[in-house]
Amino acid sequence: MPDRVTLRGLRARGHHGVFERERVEGQTFVVDLTLFLDTRPAAAGDDLTRTAHYGVIAEEVTAVIAGDPVDLIETLAQRIADRCLRHEAVEEVEVTVHKPDAPITVPFDDVTITIRRGRA
Repeated sequence: MPDRVTLRGLRARGHHGVFERERVEGQTFVVDLTLFLDTRPAAAGDDLTRTAHYGVIAEEVTAVIAGDPVDLIETLAQRIADRCLRHEAVEEVEVTVHKPDAPITVPFDDVTITIRRGRA
């Protein structure tokens, strides 16, 4: 079973959504990631180059959030997963995208989607 590295609460402003107001004004999106990988090679040699650099991944994920707008958080989650899987050490990734300010007319705490993707 692979090891896990988890990043919680990555925040960035994005312009995702189906409504014009969301595209114009933007809103904060929050992402939680779990990276599944074998950390033994990095641990054995105390070598950052043999694992997934979570600082770099955090920067890349926030860039995806702030990047090209999409209508659906499902699409945003997939883009984030694809970006994480570009890192050779990452075997699988679980991505949760939170949209706490979604334009819903009733009181709510959060809207999320969680996907899990691996190498094809």
